[in-house]
Amino acid sequence: MNVVLWIIQILLAAVFAGAGVTKLTQPKERLRDRMTWVDPVPPTQVKALGAVELLAAVGLVLPPLTDIATVLTPLAAVGLVIVMVGGIRVHLRRVKTETAPERRRLETQGAVACVVLLVLAAVVAWGRFGPYPL
Repeated sequence: MNVVLWIIQILLAAVFAGAGVTKLTQPKERLRDRMTWVDPVPPTQVKALGAVELLAAVGLVLPPLTDIATVLTPLAAVGLVIVMVGGIRVHLRRVKTETAPERRRLETQGAVACVVLLVLAAVVAWGRFGPYPL
């Protein structure tokens, strides 16, 4: 199970590092093409979310690799669970307000992706806080 948790941690770190760097480095106008939810969100909040995602990605892999403050790994996973709850809420709210079927479908897909990432982060948090600590 330890190997499975490591695989999930690396996968989550890759996904959130990519998403975080994208949100931090791209202007809001360029993000609109791939992330329709950024329209009503202030640019500073998009950048803050990117920073949180990038820090969580680092927290998932760096502490166990250095064997320093390993409690940060499950805490980073819990933080990602919280972020994904927010993501699910944003996407579901947009599903209700969008009028174009294509946009509703994209927002539904975004909510499903958030649910999958939430479950993976919850598994890491459970495993690293519980039976398979670092």
